[in-house]
Amino acid sequence: MVEPKRCPARRARPIRVVVIDDSPTACELLVAILQGAEGIQVIGVGHTGEDAVRLTKRLRPDVVTMDVRMPKMDGLEATRHIMCEVPTPIVIVTGSNVMRAEANLTFEALRAGALTVVSKPGLADPETCDKVVQTVRLMSEVPVVHHWGRRRSGSLARGAEGAVAPPFPGTADHRERVQMIGIAASTGGPAALATVLGALPADFPVPILVVQHVTRGFVAGLAEWLNGETPLHVGLASHGDMPQPGTVLLAPDDYHMQVNARGIVELCREPPYKGLRPSANYLFRSLARAYGPRAVGVVLTGMGDDGAEGLEMLHQAGGLTVAQDEQSCVVYGMPHEAIVRNAVDHVLSLDQIALTLGQLARLKWTLNNGSSIPGRGDFSRL
Repeated sequence: MVEPKRCPARRARPIRVVVIDDSPTACELLVAILQGAEGIQVIGVGHTGEDAVRLTKRLRPDVVTMDVRMPKMDGLEATRHIMCEVPTPIVIVTGSNVMRAEANLTFEALRAGALTVVSKPGLADPETCDKVVQTVRLMSEVPVVHHWGRRRSGSLARGAEGAVAPPFPGTADHRERVQMIGIAASTGGPAALATVLGALPADFPVPILVVQHVTRGFVAGLAEWLNGETPLHVGLASHGDMPQPGTVLLAPDDYHMQVNARGIVELCREPPYKGLRPSANYLFRSLARAYGPRAVGVVLTGMGDDGAEGLEMLHQAGGLTVAQDEQSCVVYGMPHEAIVRNAVDHVLSLDQIALTLGQLARLKWTLNNGSSIPGRGDFSRL
């Protein structure tokens, strides 16, 4: 699949939505918001995960909106059932200021196949109401696939069956020079990041900077969740940070993230790129200027074209550029746009990206010490 396309048949009828929330008040508000939007029809309402599975199987909606914290079957378990039995775009609608356990449940649901998360709307906050409507419209266009007993992402470090890493691109000298890695992701990104980062060792020798498009209020929870999925230390970037080996810094809400000539993080509030702030273009352009051939840029699954322009600049500056392949993407938009610009050196599956970056850790250690890493196997044979 390339960029999700509007289907003429869908355009001719409303987007059919099932709304699931254990709070009657929240349900009523969501139904009112969606029913009041042009081209959207609520065809079912439920209050438990069991309702979500039952209604989705019976009504075959275009989108399911669902809370995660519900009695009996929660949103995570319901997502697993739906994605195995009747794959359907799922939008998690929950509070952004939630406890850690609920945040973890939200991101586990995204890993299980839900497409994205948005904040519960409030009557006094028209922005969140508009965001729900916009998200439902966008996600209704995303084709989804069965998740047949999908293995836990991030298990590559513990041995993934059948995953083969290609030789790390570039010369040994190039591998030794790599000093910074930038990653961009959007729809499907949290699970993809968990897979890639979960495969890397705690002493990974290169800092990693990440721009992940996520609804405002959820990036701190994402950083916490990822911190439990990888041996690396994951946190939010702050202005003036000096990225360190073994660390991953995520761009915070509503700030573009870039690095200056000394490799120090700078946050800025320049205009959004097509409504996006942070935008990966800022990160990749700064890596091109500050690091050139000493940087690696990676574009993962996501809707739209953010990152393509910046990755092209990094590619022209001699940096290594990688895009996730179509088969392993939830949405192929961002990688595809980078590829059609001829900005990508290597198109790899998600597992291959994880293993290839793992090779970077092993090879840099070998180059600097003259022997293999003690106690570690050959990543190419995982």
